[in-house]
Amino acid sequence: MAVLICSATPPIQGAYVSGFIGAAVPADTDVSGFDLDDRVEFDPGVNIGGTGGFDFGLWRLEGELSYKHGEITSVTDRISGIRYRDIDGSVGAMAMMGNLFLDLHNQSPITPYLGGGAGFAAMHLSETSGTSTFSGNRIELYQSDDDTVFAYQVGAGLEIALSSMLSLDLSYRYFGTSRASFNDDTSFDNELRFESHNAAAGIRVTF
Repeated sequence: MAVLICSATPPIQGAYVSGFIGAAVPADTDVSGFDLDDRVEFDPGVNIGGTGGFDFGLWRLEGELSYKHGEITSVTDRISGIRYRDIDGSVGAMAMMGNLFLDLHNQSPITPYLGGGAGFAAMHLSETSGTSTFSGNRIELYQSDDDTVFAYQVGAGLEIALSSMLSLDLSYRYFGTSRASFNDDTSFDNELRFESHNAAAGIRVTF
């Protein structure tokens, strides 16, 4: 691999597609609503997706379809102070984004880049239950529901040319959404934001 990278020529410009997979580390979030003020913590989850775009040389413009997922690990009711453990529940975000990146070309086959994007995310909150550390009872905390909200991301990465058409893409993105409302088929909304740190490795093919 080291020999291949050292002998690689700079990647060509033009249309490209890519695919990536990595880890999403969701930030703790607040769930608020009628008589509800919870603090929710997550385990790391998956970050997977693909892009299609055009490389203009200095700038790249692309569309992205990606999915990020986090398993809920604990819920703390900040009104009563009760904490719930052994959580069975998750939050997922299917995002469609438009991205713009600045490529910092140099004499090496490694091109740093930075940029960001905006779009929307189809959010899913699964049916969530947990065991109360106060009573020991198993309680349903949230019902399953969906919402579509504004989404944004910023980040940076390294494109490592393997040939004139093929590149390895190592990236970091900070992803966030506006507040999603999950009403559980009632008149009261449960609202939360989804934010995550995302690292991924991918392959980019330029035509």
